Amino acid sequence: MAASKMQDRLAYMIASINRQLENELEERLRPGGVPVDQFRILEVLDASEPCAMGEIASQSLIEPPTLTKIVDKMVGDGLVYRAPDPDDRRRVLILMAPAGKALFKRLRGVSTAQEQRIVELLQADNAAELKKLLRSLV
Repeated sequence: MAASKMQDRLAYMIASINRQLENELEERLRPGGVPVDQFRILEVLDASEPCAMGEIASQSLIEPPTLTKIVDKMVGDGLVYRAPDPDDRRRVLILMAPAGKALFKRLRGVSTAQEQRIVELLQADNAAELKKLLRSLV
């Protein structure tokens, strides 16, 4: 398939935009010393803490084996901690430690600014319509 035809495919465009946004987010988080995956985990926990590993994997788009390694590192860095689920002792919940809360509070504006920039580029009505269309695909 010729490059020009491939670049016209929706799946290619979505993947390309995703890569661009991930790279941009990575650059903006770099001064804070936080990888994108760790930031996404903190973002999930900020929205719904405590959270089981499966829920975090699903919401952060991180594969479970990779998530386990990242959470292990975050536990070691004092950003999150594990606790047994009081309703089901077999389940482990992840919670933000005070250092994780402080870090996320300091960096949350990065993703907010990125979202605002996208909405401005698309214009509010177009952004709302795009969200609606993308939700129908998910």
